[in-house]
Amino acid sequence: MSGNRRKAFLVSAALMGGAMLLTACQDSDAATGTGAQGGTSAAPSASAPAGGKQADGKGSGTTGKPSAGTAAGSGADTGSGGRKPVGQTCGANDISWSAKSESQAGGYILITAKAKSGITCYLPAALPTVAFGSDGTQAGPAEQSAAKQIQLSGNTAAYAGVNPKTTKENGGKEFESIIVAVGNSDPDPVSLQVGTITVDHPVVTNWHTSPKDAVPVK
Repeated sequence: MSGNRRKAFLVSAALMGGAMLLTACQDSDAATGTGAQGGTSAAPSASAPAGGKQADGKGSGTTGKPSAGTAAGSGADTGSGGRKPVGQTCGANDISWSAKSESQAGGYILITAKAKSGITCYLPAALPTVAFGSDGTQAGPAEQSAAKQIQLSGNTAAYAGVNPKTTKENGGKEFESIIVAVGNSDPDPVSLQVGTITVDHPVVTNWHTSPKDAVPVK
C-alpha cells in the first residue's frame, strides 16, 4: 500500500470512530435526560397519599375517632355490645336512716333511706339486711318478686317494710331496736330505735321508691 492510500485509510477510520463515539454520547445524554424527566413527573405511589391527608387527620387510620369496639369509659356490659355506667354501691354509712311504726296491715315498721348530702349511690337489687338483737334473728323475704336497683341522691328516698311477727301464736322475743344494713357484707350496720316490738319469724320487703309499695303483706 502506498503512503498516500494508507494515510487516507487512517483518516477515514478516525472519522468513523469519532462519529460512533459522538453518537454513543448523545444516546447516553438522552437516556439520562429521560430518567430525570420521568423522576420529576412520576405519580405518587399508592402508599403515599397525595395532599398530605394523613398528616391533617383525614387519611385512613388517623381520623381521631374511636373505633366501634372502643368503649368510652368503664362500665358494665349490657350484653348487646353497649356499656352502661357502674355506680357506687351504698353502704349504711352513706345513708340517712329513719324508722317508724305503721298500723297498716296489722302493724309494721317502715324504714326510710336517703343518701347523705353530696353522695350518689345505688341500693343493690337485693333485700336489705334486718336483724334483731345479738342472737342472729334475721328477717326473711316478704316478697317473691325480684328487687330492683335504686339510685339514691338528693331527696330521692327508698323504703322497706318490716313485719316483725308473722305467726298467730302468742309469744316471741321483745326488742326496742332493729339492726339494718344494705347487705350481709355491709361493714357498718346501723341500729334504729323502733319502740318495743315482739319478734317472731320476721320478714322484710325489697327496697321500693314508694312507701305504699313497702307494706309487708301477711
